[in-house]
Amino acid sequence: MKAVVIAAAVAMVCSLFGTPLYIKFLVKRGYGQFIRDDGPTSHHTKRGTPTMGGAVIIAATLIGYFLAHLLTMWTPTLSGLLVLFLMVGLGFVGWLDDYIKISKQRSLGLRAGPKLIGQSVVAVVFAVVALTQANGELTHENLDFTPASTHISFIRDLPIDLAFAGTGVGLVLFVIWAMVMIAGTSNGVNLTDGLDGLASGAAVAVAGSYLLIGTWQSNQSCARTPTALCYEVRDPLDLAVVAACLLGATFGFLWWNASPAKIFMGDTGSLALGGALAGLAILTRTQLLLVLLGGLFVIILMSVVIQVGYFKLTRKRVFRMAPLQHHFELAGWNEVTIVIRFWIIAGLFCGLGLGVFYAEWVVGAQ
Repeated sequence: MKAVVIAAAVAMVCSLFGTPLYIKFLVKRGYGQFIRDDGPTSHHTKRGTPTMGGAVIIAATLIGYFLAHLLTMWTPTLSGLLVLFLMVGLGFVGWLDDYIKISKQRSLGLRAGPKLIGQSVVAVVFAVVALTQANGELTHENLDFTPASTHISFIRDLPIDLAFAGTGVGLVLFVIWAMVMIAGTSNGVNLTDGLDGLASGAAVAVAGSYLLIGTWQSNQSCARTPTALCYEVRDPLDLAVVAACLLGATFGFLWWNASPAKIFMGDTGSLALGGALAGLAILTRTQLLLVLLGGLFVIILMSVVIQVGYFKLTRKRVFRMAPLQHHFELAGWNEVTIVIRFWIIAGLFCGLGLGVFYAEWVVGAQ
């Protein structure tokens, strides 16, 4: 548990004090946010605010993770490294998108095709390694099974096995399933990142949830307490360390990202955070539980899907504007009011998800 505390503290300090230095660097370079003219008019005052702040979150997370392992003399695990790889890989795709927006002074960065290819390559590498590598030297408990499973999971693995027709088919289907999860989560966080502090605040709540889940799974691990209710997760404590890093790094960044934002995370941060959360869900065997924990991201993502689908069918709109937070802006809600109320919704979803997670164990123990 020392590693968890150290990781969270180091990541938060690095982010809290590193962000203003990064802001000064971005201002000197003239790396400011480009604002769409067709968005809410209140956003025009944000034009020129430094963006690509997600780089600080990524850096603080990496520093917190590796320093915690160094100070506790604990070898990093494959599970932890995989989630970090997913975070850094998607963050790099987001950085390219942000950089093109800034250099070209337009709201469109990477084209949809190259962006999807970049996300897919990172997701495929993550999924293949997670399902095929069972190196006991890179696991805290020295367990010899892969970080991921071909089973669809909710609280733990369900009877639904993607390898029903053989190992090769299972790998292909798992890769596709992982790509859907990673793309859905990263794009959900990306769409949520439209108001000061909204996405970062919601991400803090979900990361905190996975910190609790990883810690609980570690205490009830099949490697330690082989009971009927134990969790067959390979490196739960190290996944809790990663979640602690995410929590600390994003929390520190939120100090500067809250209204009025001094910096935006950009696609660099939103894609990285979404990828990391999806990776935690896959490797903690709580894939479908992420729908509850990240309920706010799901709602906002679905608002866009509904808006686009309904408009194509009827040439009419369901919302004044999508994503959903902009609908309430155009309805006259103050930005801070929207953010706080959406944070409350995000917290309620996390509470519900954690309640369901713990209730499953309590009911099974009776």
